[in-house]
Amino acid sequence: MTEGLLFVFAEPGDVPEAEFHDWYDHEHAPARLRVPGIRTGHRYRALDGAAPTWLAWYELDTDALRSPAYSSVRRRSPREQDVVRRLATLDRRVYEQIDSAGPAGPAAPVVVCVALSTDDEPALDAWYRDEHVPLLHRLPGWYRTRRYRLSEGDGPALLAFHEISDVGLFETAEYREATSTRARAAVMAAVTRRERRVFAFHNTVARD
Repeated sequence: MTEGLLFVFAEPGDVPEAEFHDWYDHEHAPARLRVPGIRTGHRYRALDGAAPTWLAWYELDTDALRSPAYSSVRRRSPREQDVVRRLATLDRRVYEQIDSAGPAGPAAPVVVCVALSTDDEPALDAWYRDEHVPLLHRLPGWYRTRRYRLSEGDGPALLAFHEISDVGLFETAEYREATSTRARAAVMAAVTRRERRVFAFHNTVARD
């Protein structure tokens, strides 16, 4: 079994917000939770003023995405075809977990998603393990950090997925220390692509 993350950015575009949420909460997302191996689903809205505005993420065994049950839910209903056609963005990515720090818990109030591609992955990995994640996890309210490698989709190759209590942590001396070290500067010099997004909890997907 490979622990994974199905990670989907969406922007409603021409779909009215009420229709977008009704489709997502009552058709699209619950269908995925009927697939064996897809365990949880959560939806978050952007706090950073950037688009896409919405993030959905599902914790799963990656084998679930190769199952007949999942193939079945990806065959879109007429309604889903119509909604998807009108969306401004539907950016689907699949990640395989490579590391985890901190205890599992309920969906966090805020998630910070930092996706990177680099010319020196061993150095980036060592920095995360040996310095960056330990420093971040000194902060009360920095709950869990999971790191992933992209296996499907168009995005940077690596994702650090942080679950935290609130954005006020970014104003602390401890956070500034964790994000301004000499080692970080050296690692970032090899980064070729970077996305950083911050989202707030919207809801947990209800099972049928």
